[in-house]
Amino acid sequence: MSVLTGSEIKNYCESLTAYKRRKSSVVTIGDVPMGGDYPIRIQSMTTTDTMDTMGTVEQSIRMIDAGCDYVRITAPSLKEAENLQNIKNELRKRGYNTPLIADIHFTPNAAEMAARIVEKVRVNPGNYADKKKFEQLNYTDDSYDVEIDRIRQRFEPLIKICKEYGTAMRIGANHGSLSDRIMSRYGDTPLGMVESAMEFLRICEENDYRQIVLSMKASNPIVMVQAYRLLIIKMNEEGMNYPLHLGVTEAGEGEDGRIKSAAGIGTLLEDGIGDTIRVSLTEDPEFEVPVARMLVSRYTGREKHAPIPPVTQLPYSPVEYKKHETRETPSPSPHIWGLGIGGKNHPRIIADFSSVGNGLKSFPTSVLFSIGYSFNANTGNWKINDQAADYIYTGDNTIDFPLPQGLSAIYNISTWKEKKQDTSYPYFSHIEEYIHSKEKSGALNFVSLKIGDIKSPSFAELNKDATLVWVIETANLHGMAEQRRIFIELLEKEYNTPVIIKREYDNATADELRLYAATDAGALLIDGMGEGLWFKAPVAPSILNSIGFGILQATRTRISKTEYISCPSCGRTLFNLQSVTARIHERTAHLKGVKIGIMGCVVNGPGEMADADYGYVGTGVGKITLYKGKQVVQRNIPSEQAVDALITLIKDNGDWVSEE
Repeated sequence: MSVLTGSEIKNYCESLTAYKRRKSSVVTIGDVPMGGDYPIRIQSMTTTDTMDTMGTVEQSIRMIDAGCDYVRITAPSLKEAENLQNIKNELRKRGYNTPLIADIHFTPNAAEMAARIVEKVRVNPGNYADKKKFEQLNYTDDSYDVEIDRIRQRFEPLIKICKEYGTAMRIGANHGSLSDRIMSRYGDTPLGMVESAMEFLRICEENDYRQIVLSMKASNPIVMVQAYRLLIIKMNEEGMNYPLHLGVTEAGEGEDGRIKSAAGIGTLLEDGIGDTIRVSLTEDPEFEVPVARMLVSRYTGREKHAPIPPVTQLPYSPVEYKKHETRETPSPSPHIWGLGIGGKNHPRIIADFSSVGNGLKSFPTSVLFSIGYSFNANTGNWKINDQAADYIYTGDNTIDFPLPQGLSAIYNISTWKEKKQDTSYPYFSHIEEYIHSKEKSGALNFVSLKIGDIKSPSFAELNKDATLVWVIETANLHGMAEQRRIFIELLEKEYNTPVIIKREYDNATADELRLYAATDAGALLIDGMGEGLWFKAPVAPSILNSIGFGILQATRTRISKTEYISCPSCGRTLFNLQSVTARIHERTAHLKGVKIGIMGCVVNGPGEMADADYGYVGTGVGKITLYKGKQVVQRNIPSEQAVDALITLIKDNGDWVSEE
């Protein structure tokens, strides 16, 4: 078992149990400084053509009015970089002094021009001085040093201009656009992302330039979180403390995009990491801003949370994913399918109906329609979709009809004693209730576990009970950290009892719930913790069910639908990304487990979509190139034919299934 000591834990965050923001250096970006004790800043990026001055100005104003602290604008070539001056002048003329950031890929000359105009430039170390052809390159240490010298010569002119004009810089590494040089030396890994940025950062420090922000973006929240943590560790080792820009790139749209973003960004915010955030959605940029604000606002006053027992050592690695091993609960009967919790089973979803029904003591059959089941009255058969809940908790209400195969009921112990159905199990609201109960299930017992219980004299003995599943609960303002502390106790003692993560959100709206639950549960799942999710909130069960499965999909712990890796659009985009994404989604949403990358231009092409199975990439006005994995299959397809061609490609490769 990997173990980190207290000092090593502090090397990536201030504390795992007491909320405290990481203290970074301060970077001056116009009149809105970042880092240090300044608030977490919010930013987004325009989607207009940068040569459309008035269109870009109008969209920037909408973003600023929505709450943007910074506005980022793409500058793919020198002419767009030059036009940033016109955009800036018009914004200032209208009374908007929000700092502007130029987004640069491939073109040092555009970066050097933009750095003379705007308050900050973003460069991608994967393509500023390198190319990506997916080639394996062999280097000795000496030949690799020659490559670093080549980068230094290409990069130093920009540094000198930034110093002269007082311009800040973000060195932004992306998982999907690591150069062949980095991939050959470090692999397609979080370490590769970190070293890609650190090479550029060291050159900045050699030139006494420190107005720098760093980012480690990936479409996979697990990779993203690990890369940021590793970056902090590496910076600490070299005496650096630069501010961090957080984001999950190509998160997608709608609920899925919000959940994936919250799982990655929220995990880091929970540990006090992050100085600015951008939520990347395939939607108009002004719609990203309220989501980012909602994520950040949770941490106002977070330091006032109830105390949590400190952690002296960490029994797992925060920079490597490993599912924590638990035993599997036994199935009470061989003819009942789908009851296993823990072991090699995927995480389970428990639907909470304890507050549903307006006082009814029993539920009608239709209650299951909202959690992934449908009933054919003519045949008497249930249909189970890919997002069907595994258990239904009804408290003291009862279910008086046979449940579909694969679904089991959970009742409060007092009600379970009366029912004792083959497919129902008891829930005990605290340890003592379980210990003193004369009646228990011989197969499966759900027992509430709170932070104070880990010091109970009975705790060790109960973990030997093969029928027991812990349901960890918290009312702490810093709830994720408190639940993580329970997991750490289980790991330190090497207890292998399966654990359900339960959270209650009494006052959350549906929009808040998506972000809060994805943060709280996603942070634990990303570190390999948890065998199931149980949410309770004053919203429809269908919303809770969808959120639960969305979180498992985002953390790649249970795949139940198609995954779309779609960029948020920008001025480089060569087609209407939102409408095309909607058309592809309409045709392919039933392809469970298939990953489709939808990229607006070659910058966000085969590299950015990293591990997609299929890619749809804009390569010219009205032209699309299709990929299978990272390989080009068809080039320059007319856009009106491209979606049909994508479907044909999926069929030709055997990944198509017919909709039922």
